[in-house]
Amino acid sequence: MSTRAGAGAAGRTVRVVIVDDHAIFRSGLKADLDPSVVVVGEAGTVEQAVEVIAAARPDVVLLDVHLPGGRGGGGREVITGSAAFLGTTRFLALSVSDAAEDVVAVIRAGARGYVTKTISGAEITDAVFRVAGGDAVFSPRLAGFVLDAFGTAAADIADDELDKLSARELEVMRLIARGYSYKEVAKELFISIKTVETHVSAVLRKLQLSSRHELTKWAAERRLL
Repeated sequence: MSTRAGAGAAGRTVRVVIVDDHAIFRSGLKADLDPSVVVVGEAGTVEQAVEVIAAARPDVVLLDVHLPGGRGGGGREVITGSAAFLGTTRFLALSVSDAAEDVVAVIRAGARGYVTKTISGAEITDAVFRVAGGDAVFSPRLAGFVLDAFGTAAADIADDELDKLSARELEVMRLIARGYSYKEVAKELFISIKTVETHVSAVLRKLQLSSRHELTKWAAERRLL
């Protein structure tokens, strides 16, 4: 993933709450995050998480899926218990689990993305900034679970919409919609990051979309992921 550390160095920060029942993991994660990600609270249970989120009003919550406490709903219950803040606080699931049922449960509850704990601190920093900016972020292979869950009633592919895109733009669009970063798309297609940015801008303009989140939704509805 491309890093947003430069944005933080330029003065931009994102306020984050970390929710995970393992204190050692929380400490390690804090150490790995870029200084532009400011940790304003921590929690280890469902109840603690809801309380801390209400008090801190963070930009992003890094949320484990499986948590003790509450009614056994884990991360999903934290999101539903914080529903009043969904307009200003975004949730990014960060879990060791890559099970389809876990991914779908937190996305249905309102999470903006889902990444696994195998990614690096730099990649998590990038994901935090992207989610804070309104994007949907997924570890690449997990996007298919979202498609399966939300694309079953999808509309037929509109040929006139796809005809607006070149073959290369279509390739870039699919990878971006699956959660790949610009750097990962560039590596996959053997092109420069600048070229990826140019293609993404063209895709969004041609499809009359305003963000990666809208693009992911658009692609899922047409079974293009």
